[in-house]
Amino acid sequence: MKIFLDSADTKEIQELEELGIISGITTNPTLASKTGKTFKQLVEEIREILSKDKIINLEVIATDAETMVTQGKALSLLDERVVVKVPCTRDGIKACKILTEQGIRVNVTLVFSAMQAVLSANAGAYFVSPFVGRLDDISMEGVTVVEDIVKILFLEHS
Repeated sequence: MKIFLDSADTKEIQELEELGIISGITTNPTLASKTGKTFKQLVEEIREILSKDKIINLEVIATDAETMVTQGKALSLLDERVVVKVPCTRDGIKACKILTEQGIRVNVTLVFSAMQAVLSANAGAYFVSPFVGRLDDISMEGVTVVEDIVKILFLEHS
């Protein structure tokens, strides 16, 4: 299992990187804007903090597939460790397929069900990111959804 810190706080990223407990980070322009840094400045700092084996998940902000693909390509050029995050929407799944076909790794985020995870995986997602906390907030068992995803995607294929 990969554990990603969802943050733009470089001090926090540095602390957890030193502990060796994260597989990488995930961040987005909204989190970056709260730091007072540009997104590009933040990504550069993160690149320097994280060891070369850590993943940097960077999120597109577009809502249509075509622009997601354009943004995803640009994000992927920032570092070889970048995995592009797209939302689990119809356009996000479409962008996932296109980006994956171009050799760009994709993390489909905002996954709320096992079926969404399956659709994302079928489109080529490198990662799927279920939102356990949000599922729990709406009285759904987030961990159960993750268990279902694991059963479907991993246990049935072994």
